[in-house]
Amino acid sequence: MGVRNRDEGRHYGRADLESFRSQSRFDGTDVAHLEQRGLLMNTFDEISSRVPVRCGIVLAGGNGKRLAPFIRQMRADDLPKQYVNLTGSRSMLEHTFYRAEKLISPERLFTVVGRNHLKYPEAQRQLLARPEGTIVVQPENKETGPGLLLPLMHLYKRYPTSTVAVFPSDHFIVEEDLFMLHVHRAFRIVQQDASRLVLLGVEPNAPEPEYGYIMPEKKRQDLLASGDACEVSQFIEKPERCVVHELILQGGLWNTMVMVFKVDTLLNAVYKAAPQLHDFFQKIGKAIGTSSAAEVVERTYKAMWPMNLSREVLEVISRQKPSPLWVLPVRGVRWSDWGSKRRIEDSLKETERRVQKEARKPARKPARKPARKPARKPARKMVKDGRQDAVGKGLLWPTKQN
Repeated sequence: MGVRNRDEGRHYGRADLESFRSQSRFDGTDVAHLEQRGLLMNTFDEISSRVPVRCGIVLAGGNGKRLAPFIRQMRADDLPKQYVNLTGSRSMLEHTFYRAEKLISPERLFTVVGRNHLKYPEAQRQLLARPEGTIVVQPENKETGPGLLLPLMHLYKRYPTSTVAVFPSDHFIVEEDLFMLHVHRAFRIVQQDASRLVLLGVEPNAPEPEYGYIMPEKKRQDLLASGDACEVSQFIEKPERCVVHELILQGGLWNTMVMVFKVDTLLNAVYKAAPQLHDFFQKIGKAIGTSSAAEVVERTYKAMWPMNLSREVLEVISRQKPSPLWVLPVRGVRWSDWGSKRRIEDSLKETERRVQKEARKPARKPARKPARKPARKPARKMVKDGRQDAVGKGLLWPTKQN
């Protein structure tokens, strides 16, 4: 039996309840106490009726061409990198699902993939494990703009008032819980002000020209110290190598492309920055759920050109004043975009160094209990004579009375 959401006229099921349990780790709700008193379902119903639904989009539509030679050495095939197990027991895509589901129900986590991915048995295995209706297949890869907007149109049909988090599927993150705590904070910021589009920005530890850079309005050290979000003054996608050092000195943060927004806010930003792209996906949105949907998507993808979301949309709206684009700084998280062999090897080497360093640390000795002090002997009985004051002050030792 599901719980009815009064605002959206739909039912929440057991998966949504589990998602609520996981979210409670971040917002402090005492779920165990509520369950013991039989109040969990009522509390979930009350909260779900006034808190916007949280949805997610996993970007997995790319083919990973730059990493293809490295994957071919590993596997002797051209399986796209997001389906490959490069570390641990999961693929990069499965790591992304695991991370996102700390906050979002699997039934509300949509994944965009390429049609050509489905020819690989390993890709089929991973995608068939996802809930029905959450895999969105695009005819071909047209970069991150269409790659985000196609699943967003499907999501919009089902959850038009939702708040959405976007997760690229090729990130390496060590401190996952801490990172997702920042995503949770971004959800809260958007919930308080629906006009904001919040990006997570990581403090750089090296000059990296292949990343995008977010220039905040506030000084980076002040921003990191406060942990608050602030407006973006400039967004620079993959700058020239000669200016990267200067961007870092000026307080630039790495763009993780993990962002949170209301659906209407992003669509409005796309309309202002790239109106023709917006029109393409309005056509697709109207066709979703009809018998002509597949034909419309096919025809529209043939007509559109590749469009990078960061360069064609985020850079443009960052120049608006005031800008709807905000950045939330992330500190204390080891993050890398695994788009190249060098970055993969650097991340794994750094992780190995840290593991070895921890292993060399001497084991801590158990704390010793403080020695018990001997019981104090009772003080001698003071003599009651004219020297009592001096004796009491420790100036004279009491003499034995006859």
